[in-house]
Amino acid sequence: MNILVVDDCQTTRKLLGHYLKTRGYQVVFAENGLDALEKLGTHKINLILTDLNMPYMDGMEFIRTLRADPNLADIPVLMVTTENDDAEREKAFNCGVNGYVVKPITGDVIAQNIKNILKDMFAKGGV
Repeated sequence: MNILVVDDCQTTRKLLGHYLKTRGYQVVFAENGLDALEKLGTHKINLILTDLNMPYMDGMEFIRTLRADPNLADIPVLMVTTENDDAEREKAFNCGVNGYVVKPITGDVIAQNIKNILKDMFAKGGV
């Protein structure tokens, strides 16, 4: 499974990449939403982990753009953010995220959220 990690913080990208690679996932990295859209044009991505607050194109705008594209709209998205605010969480789900976790996180939290998202998608007949 190929996972796109979108975060403007290099340390966070490396940490999430480590969590994912040690669990057998292939990882592609992007620094913001614009960079992520470019990577989606050149890589087959099965799931996206994205930050909320990023320059150039933030997580919400990225998700809205993703969901508006029929070729990308069905890719599941897990938002990984520092925003521990119910209003932001609700906005994210309204934009189309499949899961939402608040940093700091562990590899086990990421793995469990990915499993939950995939389980939900299979139950709905997706993936």
